Amino acid sequence: MSFALLTAVPAMGFHPTVAPLVEQYYAVLLWSTVPLLFYAVCRRYLQATRAVTAVMIALITANIINALGNWIFVYGHYGMPALGVRGSALATLCARLYMAASLIVSVVWYDVRRQTGLWRARRRIERVRLRRLVALGLPAAGTITLEVGVFAAATALAGRLTPAATAAHQIALNIAAVSFMIPLGLASAGAVRVGHAIGAGRPRAAAAAGWSAIALGTLFMTGAAIGFVAVPRRLIGWFTLDPQVLDLGAALLLVAAVFQLFDGVQGVATGVLRGLGDTRTPMIANLAGHWLLGLPVGYMLCFAGGLGAVGLWIGLSTGLIVTGVTLLWVWHARINALVREADLRGGERPQSVTALAPPVEHEA
Repeated sequence: MSFALLTAVPAMGFHPTVAPLVEQYYAVLLWSTVPLLFYAVCRRYLQATRAVTAVMIALITANIINALGNWIFVYGHYGMPALGVRGSALATLCARLYMAASLIVSVVWYDVRRQTGLWRARRRIERVRLRRLVALGLPAAGTITLEVGVFAAATALAGRLTPAATAAHQIALNIAAVSFMIPLGLASAGAVRVGHAIGAGRPRAAAAAGWSAIALGTLFMTGAAIGFVAVPRRLIGWFTLDPQVLDLGAALLLVAAVFQLFDGVQGVATGVLRGLGDTRTPMIANLAGHWLLGLPVGYMLCFAGGLGAVGLWIGLSTGLIVTGVTLLWVWHARINALVREADLRGGERPQSVTALAPPVEHEA
């Protein structure tokens, strides 16, 4: 599929200055798809077993490797030729290979330390279990694809504008993506805590864990929005000194400030709903909010309305707001229903000593 997308790049209508750079970058980056999938699988496994320190260390060190790789390969240091955008893609490829390898080693290490029995598990294919995994995993994968895909589509549309607009869009998107990392982590934590509480028959504990994750995500994203409004040009200035890019990038961050709160809510709500075993609702909400509403609105405002990249971001903001409100309402309804059901049964099941406690053997 990655190779098919590469061949489709010329048909996407990128600006003539931008199109060759996109092809050069993606021709290298597509080789990182398989290691990225290995990393994603190992990350979810480690998160589910509460071995999150390894994931954090892998991500922090991978970013250092990526930054160093960009400095070496893009500009040509330590005897390397200056590869430009190809060098940036090569640095990302090296970082993703490292992330995959480090988490594979971590999975083996934690299995040996905790004797989880991962490698002793039966390898026989069980149709019932596979159906359950597909029923949960396919919508979850669809959600990620739809959410990431809409921003990729927006980037492709921004590529039809001027190089300055494309640069401003990409810089502002990177800054917004960094702020989203905190809600993304809270979503993973919320999914694990809610899932463990539900499995222990304690819906009130699940509600407390889920609402705590949502509240923390909301608090952080409110702070991020204030930062986007207070110092937008300074944030863009970390990436470029081009006056056109600075002006447009600052305007995009002001739009991003509007959707920060809702972006955090939808991200964490997706995680806590996953903890309830509901992966279908976030997929449907992303499809409707982003693809049926947000992207068409952004396209119209960008091209027909003449607002350019700002119009595109207004559309993205609209989709995030609708998705966030929808998922928050669904979480509220689902968890309240579970609490009421437990009350009608005469209360929650007694909590065992270790039901919600961390593993006895802690991480190094």
